[in-house]
Amino acid sequence: MNIIIGRKPVLEAINSGEEIEQVYILFGQQGGIIKAITVAAKKRGIKVNQIPIVRFKEFSDDKNTQGVLAIKPQFKYSTLEEIIEKTKNKKALSLGEGLGEAFPLLLALDEIQDPHNLGAILRSAECSGVDGVILTKHNSASINSTVVKTSAGATEHLMICQVNNLANTLDELKKENFWIVGSSLNDAKDYSEVDYKIPMVLVVGNEEKGIRRLTAEKCDFLINIPMKGKLQSLNVSVASGILLFEIIHNRQLS
Repeated sequence: MNIIIGRKPVLEAINSGEEIEQVYILFGQQGGIIKAITVAAKKRGIKVNQIPIVRFKEFSDDKNTQGVLAIKPQFKYSTLEEIIEKTKNKKALSLGEGLGEAFPLLLALDEIQDPHNLGAILRSAECSGVDGVILTKHNSASINSTVVKTSAGATEHLMICQVNNLANTLDELKKENFWIVGSSLNDAKDYSEVDYKIPMVLVVGNEEKGIRRLTAEKCDFLINIPMKGKLQSLNVSVASGILLFEIIHNRQLS
């Protein structure tokens, strides 16, 4: 069972067409967004029940539920092939409409373990228009209620896949003409001095260790964000957001 918690994430999941089995609202909850959740759920034929706190806590005792949760089937991951196909269709559509080449942007996360970090990264990924996200299966956070809540519902709009071997996956993406760009503190270029007008995969790594050695070796080049203070690194979710929006900004330049 997968649980979505929080008013905005639940409403986002309903409006995005996600498969939801049931919505539970804690007795006494009122307000505009509660009404919007109820109306949107009923339009889609999703059951909405108000329940007492004892039963509500059987589903979740998270303090951030805001008195609302939704029950949905286990998160359905996309396949890598589906993500690649999406980028090909996007490129073909862009060329067909005379808009020039649309450069795909994928995000690969190398052993991100904190669900809050993962959720925040996915929120930035969705906001920046990432075409797909690749997660490692092992030593990584998976999509759960905490991730969904932290992402503010971004998980409902992203294609996300899990892979057993990230190094092999990057080799496969190279064959599809993607450039692999890794975020690293070592032997890296200033992130603001790179031209990102290429089909690319941005790779960011573990909260403490960064990207693994083998992953770094698969990258065509490495980039970093210069630090001006005494600390030498940013939280991975913050760094991911900065890099993603720098890529978007760079691509908008003539």
